Amino acid sequence: MKSAWMLVGLALALMVSSRPTSPQTIAAKLPSKLEDYLATVVLPTQAERESLLAGRPIVKLLDADPGLEVAVFGAVWISAPIHRYVEAMQDIENFERGKGFRTTKRIRTMPKLEDFSAMHIAPEDLEDIRTCRIGNCQVKLSEEALRRFQTEIDWRAPNRHAAADAMIRQLALDYVNGYLEGGDERLAVYRDNSRPTFVAQEFRLMVDQMPELTALMPSLRSYLLDYPKAQLPGATSFLYWQDVQFGLKPTFRINHVTIREGPDETVVASKMLYASHYFWTALELRVLVPDAPRGRGFWFLTLSRSRSDGLSGFRGRLIRSQVRDGARKGALAGLTGTKTNLEH
Repeated sequence: MKSAWMLVGLALALMVSSRPTSPQTIAAKLPSKLEDYLATVVLPTQAERESLLAGRPIVKLLDADPGLEVAVFGAVWISAPIHRYVEAMQDIENFERGKGFRTTKRIRTMPKLEDFSAMHIAPEDLEDIRTCRIGNCQVKLSEEALRRFQTEIDWRAPNRHAAADAMIRQLALDYVNGYLEGGDERLAVYRDNSRPTFVAQEFRLMVDQMPELTALMPSLRSYLLDYPKAQLPGATSFLYWQDVQFGLKPTFRINHVTIREGPDETVVASKMLYASHYFWTALELRVLVPDAPRGRGFWFLTLSRSRSDGLSGFRGRLIRSQVRDGARKGALAGLTGTKTNLEH
């Protein structure tokens, strides 16, 4: 696939790829490696190129299997120190809030049930869980989770919603602890459709389509696939969960964030472990690279890939353009919000 395999390579070259002679020259051109990447892979319009030079974000959809994946590249110049972004990510509850983020909660190193106390099942999801069966369910749940909901909740009781909330919180805690202990082997096997979906398998297949990890960041690739057996020296990580308004449904998501700071670049990887709707799995790479000739700040480059159901078949073809457009708009909003937050 002709995706962003040069992403990290061009990022590492940004500091040495240009020798501008004046502030005006700096503002009027991009480093040659980034220029080559845009011209051969991203293919921006002249207006998009001018926007990037002027400090505004650009977002482009990349080649991907249209029946399975959505891949998005984004870039923007941010006039702020890199450490400010790292600090913002560490304070994820405040960094990702408002608009589509209904609730964001960081999970402590030793997870406890209280970490999920703000998790509440939406009424429409509650009704679906009450009636759904293995192979026919709107909410993405494992066979064990479905069984527990069906057998341990008294659906005729007046407190059924509170009981279901308590159940989903316990299941979330168990899921997180399972991942921390056993890694991808403990990720869910969704039984919402006729065929089971193995999240670990889908994640590995997706990562195999990201050669920037295989060729340029093998240690990060190993860490993402083999955690917790694999270690990533110099990196920090944490888990968090969110209740987001995505598409037509509120959706629970659980993510594993890894941050590795270096003298030439900072890399942030956000790995989706669970989503109650739409997604099987997802990964977003963010590379932050200083460009001293341009001044204080850094190039913020993002590459996100997600795998989801509902994109294949006749119905999938009807909604595919909406999903891709939503991904593009979401990436643009993320870049714009990050730039605004860090610069102000």
